[in-house]
Amino acid sequence: MIRRVLIANRGEIACRVIRTCRRMGIGTVAVYSDVDAGAPHVAMADTAAPIGPAPALESYLNIKRVIEAARKSGADAIHPGYGFLSENPDFAEACAAAGLTFVGPPSGVMRRMGSKTGARAVVAKAGVPVVPGSTPRAQTDEALAAAVRDVGLPALIKAAAGGGGKGMRTVRTQAEVPEAVAAARREAERAFANGALYVERLIERPRHIEVQILADADGHVVHFFERDCSLQRRHQKVVEESPAPHLTPAVRERLTAAALAAARAVRYVNAGTVEFLLEGEGDTATFYFLEMNTRLQVEHPVTEAVTGLDLVELQLRVAGREPLPIAQPDVTSTGHAIECRVYAEDSRRLLPQAGRILHYREPAGDGIRVDAGVRAGTEVPVHYDPLLAKVIAHAPARSDALASMRRAIAEYEILGVRHNLAFLRALLNTSDVSDGRTFTRLIEDRLATFTPAPGERATRAAVAVAAWLAAAEPAPIAGPDQAGAGVDPWDRLGSIAW
Repeated sequence: MIRRVLIANRGEIACRVIRTCRRMGIGTVAVYSDVDAGAPHVAMADTAAPIGPAPALESYLNIKRVIEAARKSGADAIHPGYGFLSENPDFAEACAAAGLTFVGPPSGVMRRMGSKTGARAVVAKAGVPVVPGSTPRAQTDEALAAAVRDVGLPALIKAAAGGGGKGMRTVRTQAEVPEAVAAARREAERAFANGALYVERLIERPRHIEVQILADADGHVVHFFERDCSLQRRHQKVVEESPAPHLTPAVRERLTAAALAAARAVRYVNAGTVEFLLEGEGDTATFYFLEMNTRLQVEHPVTEAVTGLDLVELQLRVAGREPLPIAQPDVTSTGHAIECRVYAEDSRRLLPQAGRILHYREPAGDGIRVDAGVRAGTEVPVHYDPLLAKVIAHAPARSDALASMRRAIAEYEILGVRHNLAFLRALLNTSDVSDGRTFTRLIEDRLATFTPAPGERATRAAVAVAAWLAAAEPAPIAGPDQAGAGVDPWDRLGSIAW
C-alpha cells in the first residue's frame, strides 16, 4: 500500500489528487515553484517542498529536483497529474531508479504510445482503425510533399512526437505544403525537441470521442464508457460530456472494444484514454484512432460523475500492485455529466491572462462539482497553463445537466483577472450545443458569435473612465510591503461620477 504521495504538479489537479489521498489515509507532499509558494495546493498538502524558480524548466519540469523533493519528504510514490512530466518516460524511469512508485503506465508503454506514428502502427496491427495517412521514412520536404499527394487533399501535417495541436498544419492545396511543413517542423522541434512529421487525411467535421480505460498489472482491462470532447479551440478542449450525444449503442460497443484492444496491444497498466475521431451518424458512423493519452485526463470528472467511481483512487490502488477491484459488468453509467474549463484568458484573442484574483465565488447546488486551484488572493502567474478551475454538472438527463451548467456558469464570480465565463455562457446557449450537434471546428468557425466586440455604449464608457483616470491627480500605489501607504486604484474608481 502506498503511504505517502508526492504530487508532481500544481493547481486544480494537485488539489484534486490530495482530496482522494486524504480520504484514503495516504499522506501528501506538494511541490511548488517560487511563484506558487502561497498557492492553494501547497496549503492543502500535509507537507510541501520548494523545487525552484518560476520557469517550468527550472521547477515542475526539472526531474532531478522533483525526485530529490520526494526523497527528502519521505514519499514512496509520485502522482504526475497531467501536463508537465506526466507523459515523460524518462521521469517514470527516474522514479523507478529512485525506488519510487510512479502512478501511471510503465515507461516502455509511454514511449510506444508517445510516438504518434508508433502508436498508429501498434493499434493498427491490433485491428483498430486509423486515419488514412503516411509517414515518410525520409523526412525531407520533397518526401512530405509526396506523402500529401498520396494521402490526398485536404490533409493534416502533424508532429510525430507530440500532440495538443503543436506542430500541426492544415493544407488544402499542394502549393501550401512547403510553408506548412517548415512551420510544423519548427514548432515540433520547439515543443518536443523532435521535428519528425507525418501526414493524415483531414476529416472535415469530425467529433472527438474518447474512451477512458484502466488496467492492472495482471492484464485485466476495463473501460469506463466514452466522453465527447468535440468543443475545442486550437485542438485544446473546452467542454466535455459523457455519454456522447447521439452515439448509438452499436457504435459505442465498437468504440469501447477498440479502446480495450489498443490497451491490450501495448500491455497497458494504470489509467489511460484512447481518443478517436468519429465521422458520420447512426450505426454506420466510422471512427479512427487518434492517439492514446498515457495519463489521467483533465476531463476525468465527467466519467467519475456518471460511473460513481474515483479514478484517482483506482490509479493509486493499481500503482500499489492491487488488482482492479471491479470487472466490466460492475461499471455502469447513470445520467449525464458536462464539464466546462474555466480559463484566465482573453477569449476574443485566445490569449492567456495573469494577475491577482481579487474576488472569487464558486457556484454550488445539487449535482454541481467544482475542481479549482485558486481562491481569492491567488496570483495567477504567466508561466503555466491558465486553467483556473473546472465546473462539472451531473443530472438524470442531458437537458437537465446543461441547464444546471448554464446556471453554474452564470453564478460563478471571478474578479481581478480576465476569464472565459462570458464566452462559456454564450457557447452553452447555442442551438448546436443544446442539440448536441457539435464538431471539432465549431468554435473556431463561429468564434465571433461567442466573443462579440463590445457595444458602442460599453466602448464609450471605457473611454470615459480612461480619460478620467488620465486627468486625475496621480497618486502612489501601495505595494505589498507598504500597508496603508499610497492609494488603492480600486478605491479611486469610487469617486467617479457614474
